Amino acid sequence: MKVQKAVLFLFLLFISMNLGAQRNCGSHEHMLQQMEKYPKMQKRMQEIEKATQQFLNNTEKDVSGVITIPVVVHVVYNNASENISDAQINTQIQVLNEDFRRLNSDANNAWPQAADSEIEFCLASIDPQGNSTNGITRTSTSVTAFSANDNMKFNSTGGKDAWPTQNYLNIWVCDLSGGLLGYAQFPGGPSATDGVVTDYQYFGTIGTATAPFDLGRTTTHEVGHWLNLRHIWGDGPCSTDDFVGDTPDSDNPNYGCPLNHVSCSSLDMVANYMDYTDDACMNLYTLGQKNRMRALFDTSGFRESLLSSPACGTSPPPSCNDGIQNGNETGVDCGGPDCSPCGSACQDIEVTMTIVLDDYPAETTWQLTDANGNTVASGGPYGSLPAGTTVTENFCLTTACYDYTISD
Repeated sequence: MKVQKAVLFLFLLFISMNLGAQRNCGSHEHMLQQMEKYPKMQKRMQEIEKATQQFLNNTEKDVSGVITIPVVVHVVYNNASENISDAQINTQIQVLNEDFRRLNSDANNAWPQAADSEIEFCLASIDPQGNSTNGITRTSTSVTAFSANDNMKFNSTGGKDAWPTQNYLNIWVCDLSGGLLGYAQFPGGPSATDGVVTDYQYFGTIGTATAPFDLGRTTTHEVGHWLNLRHIWGDGPCSTDDFVGDTPDSDNPNYGCPLNHVSCSSLDMVANYMDYTDDACMNLYTLGQKNRMRALFDTSGFRESLLSSPACGTSPPPSCNDGIQNGNETGVDCGGPDCSPCGSACQDIEVTMTIVLDDYPAETTWQLTDANGNTVASGGPYGSLPAGTTVTENFCLTTACYDYTISD
């Protein structure tokens, strides 16, 4: 009996260890929570899906060639181990580029529909203020571990506010609790929380990267969600679709690497990045998944603005007349080493404008024009600010008539 109990104990321990090493992605649950919290999100996702199907059915596509997505990585850490190195971050960007371009060394021909997505990633070289950056922010926090409630995405809750999501893919790296490896926000959610979250133990390929998820495929998987891909089994039984025609039907996630597993009367594509298999088992996106992702960048697509993002360019020369506080300026077009000093007081009429942002700050812009149609002041979009934020602007105006336009 003692021997049997010992064997049983070791068997249960083995099961426990294997369960602890299973992939756990919170993107689907996060989507459901957001749809309940933000009623407009479900309608928006339906509109995105309609546009995606139109893109897939149209033989002439406006988006072509390689798409480059600027990335900012927000490291939110409670201790030195969680404050991962620049080198580790760079290995993750390399993995993203290899996986999405099908340049990964483990690519094979087991599935003929495997495809180069023609999507690449670059760490941002220009920050939202127009200054040079390495594309990495670091935030020390008193929070010992985060969950999928988005607290790591706000300064006010121990995290780091997103950079404008129309110009950057925001990736937060932090300690996630409950065995969660990562999660992403699907297209259609609020801009203030748009992006990807990965646990620091499963980001990149060196440093804290932990087997069997030490090849960077957790972030590849989550960026797939951010680009509108569902889990390969559709988060349901055989009749549930992942909206991709060239991925075999499946009824559940696969763990480990069961290459010969059959469900729904077909061989499961366990090597697909959108399954739950180990990193070493994954090696492909399909042509159908490629087209679904690229639909977001078509004309009026949800992520089209990233195509014109300046974030991976070179820092522009100082400008003291562009109507924006950037560079080393201490005010709008004034102060700092390059511009004239800022005025200390308004000699005309001082006007204060206040806006309370709704659930989608990235949609809010405004403009103040004079009687001749000249723009006196403008602002937005406010994609980097949380919903409900109060924005205040002060103007010094001469006595005249002005038109104020706000768009949402």
